[in-house]
Amino acid sequence: MSYLMPTYARQPINFVKGQGSYLCDDQGVEYLDALTGIAVCGLGHCHPAITKATQDQASKLIHTSNLFGIPWQEKAGEMLCRAAGMQKVFFANSGAEANECALKLARLYAHNKGKSHPKVIVMQNAFHGRTLLTVTATANPKAREGFFTLDNDFIRVPFNDVEAIRRLSDDTDICAVLLEPIQGEGGLHVPSDDYLESVADICQTNDWLFMLDEVQTGNGRTGKYFAYQHSNVKPDVITTAKGLGNGFPVGACMVANKAADLFGAGSHGSTYGGTPFGCRIVCTVYDNLTHEVLTNAANQGDYICKRIQDEFSSQGVNVRGKGMMIGVVMPDGTDCTRIVDYARDRYKLIINVTGGNVIRLLPTLNLSRTDADELIARLIAVINDTLQA
Repeated sequence: MSYLMPTYARQPINFVKGQGSYLCDDQGVEYLDALTGIAVCGLGHCHPAITKATQDQASKLIHTSNLFGIPWQEKAGEMLCRAAGMQKVFFANSGAEANECALKLARLYAHNKGKSHPKVIVMQNAFHGRTLLTVTATANPKAREGFFTLDNDFIRVPFNDVEAIRRLSDDTDICAVLLEPIQGEGGLHVPSDDYLESVADICQTNDWLFMLDEVQTGNGRTGKYFAYQHSNVKPDVITTAKGLGNGFPVGACMVANKAADLFGAGSHGSTYGGTPFGCRIVCTVYDNLTHEVLTNAANQGDYICKRIQDEFSSQGVNVRGKGMMIGVVMPDGTDCTRIVDYARDRYKLIINVTGGNVIRLLPTLNLSRTDADELIARLIAVINDTLQA
């Protein structure tokens, strides 16, 4: 009997060790990890610099609370804001907490402007977390079912549809737009090149906050430090987590422009947010997300996409994404229910499926060409077997 709440449909495997792009189970079997904890371990498992920093900081100081100054938090905040082009940061413990912070900022912004029933525009297929407010912003019916979500506080529109947002300009209750630059959980949907800039312009015209959820797309995942940096926009709010701690649970909400001075003392808080231990790890991840690593993520991601697309160009398979955030869209009608188990058991490849028929790849950002070729070979075999089944 397990004493754990049955909130996860766990796979029948226990990993006990990892190194780089590989995991090892409790039977000593090695697997190529193309999921990295769902875009978390961007620098690979047990990265030596992160392991060293973790051991060193654990021997010095783990926690004091935010009642006192935390030098590592100040340093992490400066590094992250410089990387994002933002002004201030609040450290949380997860992506959901970071998004909760962003939505509280939107409500406070609306309050300061005299709006009594504030609404935030969110997207179809979005995923923003599982707190009561963020699960309402999320589109996934399974995540929302039974929780009496706060739907009167949100307006949902199609992703990558600028005009759907523009048509809401006369709604005086709207205070912000929240979206993912690339939708991860929703099926690796990549918008048109001018989408973010067009939405940012609408927000500027209407005096709304422009808020980006970079929980999955941030920290080098798309080949830029943040995915919005593929465009020329300047967000008011950015959230991130996942790769921020390379496995250590930490999240962040950054603000600039008209959101920069919304919070004051007592507006928000977190007992564990921004500990010396967590922020030392954030700083170490930052130091190791070098230009070379980001360039590698972009180049190897393009290489994987091209190889897979070329292999199946005549079989209705499409590949989309940026950097090391890749979606392999299987043809309509393909039975994708067993792909994850089959890839794991037959080819020792760790992947997942999202959006019903999209194989999601989230490899390490520092993936070598040798390991990229190995990933491609195993995935081609999985796809061939699936198409022929």
